[in-house]
Amino acid sequence: MALQPDHVLDACGLHCPLPLLKAKQALSTLEVGALLEVKATDAGSWQDFESFAAQGVHHLEAREEKDGIYHYWLRKGERGSAE
Repeated sequence: MALQPDHVLDACGLHCPLPLLKAKQALSTLEVGALLEVKATDAGSWQDFESFAAQGVHHLEAREEKDGIYHYWLRKGERGSAE
């Protein structure tokens, strides 16, 4: 993946909903427009991150699964009611 994250969060080994909760915490510390890469091993995170991005202000730039690790790239959106 050619995306260059501003911050990488390793959420491997954490079970739902912790990967998403940790990602929300990490996003809160980043500037608008910053790119967060999240690595997770919980298969349920695939749907969690898709739903989170669809319902909020952050954009899911890409996602992929490789060797049992799920990678998500989230672009921080404008602060608002959904973070």
